Amino acid sequence: MSLAGKVAIVTGGSRGIGRATVLKLSALGATVVINYNKNEAEAKAVLQALTEAGGIGQTIQADISQLAEAQRLVDETVKSYRRLDILVNNAGITRDKLLLQMNEEAWDAVINTNLKGSYNCCKAAIRTMLKQRAGRIINLTSISGQAGSGGQSNYSAAKAGLIGFTKALAREVGSRSITVNAVAPGFIETDMTAVLAEEFKQKALAQIPLERFGKPEEIAEAVAFLASDGAAYITGHVLTVDGGMYMM
Repeated sequence: MSLAGKVAIVTGGSRGIGRATVLKLSALGATVVINYNKNEAEAKAVLQALTEAGGIGQTIQADISQLAEAQRLVDETVKSYRRLDILVNNAGITRDKLLLQMNEEAWDAVINTNLKGSYNCCKAAIRTMLKQRAGRIINLTSISGQAGSGGQSNYSAAKAGLIGFTKALAREVGSRSITVNAVAPGFIETDMTAVLAEEFKQKALAQIPLERFGKPEEIAEAVAFLASDGAAYITGHVLTVDGGMYMM
């Protein structure tokens, strides 16, 4: 795979799956814009790793839950590089509680970042891609959006909504050679899973045929494939990368 000459935005690119995706796309030749909201130091560290490896990119702070901020992210990218080929909607948060204990703020925060944030970024990016008559959009959903997860009604709803959004947008823009796909990770070794209780981790492992949590780099490989020319005839698809935990 080669992404030479391509320009990509990765939202939430300062750590975890986002960081791994930034470095993978860069290694394949893409110029990568690392979006972050609050983690400036971590974003700068990713940029340093990228440039030390010979890559090209920059960091742009933007709260993608706000449409104006998402538009600014895209506008600054296009102003710098005159194009936008790949959008990876990775930014996401959790506010886990049982529904009876979940307040409105926790519901709204997760929906606004995980679902509306992807809408905001796609709406901002799609005009440039339509003019180019080409583009790749990859949305990071989750097996929680496919099977549901207790204590995560907000997160599961956002990720399930993102699957429907992916399929609908794929139908809208396919005639312009723009593909829209999703990657659904299972349990991945990130900050989000690091805080899980050991007992919960063991129960989760017992449900995974490959008997381990995934690595961020393994999700990045899936994203990179969907961003490549090798996936030019794939759209509206959800690629599940979960070690076999969720089998439809």
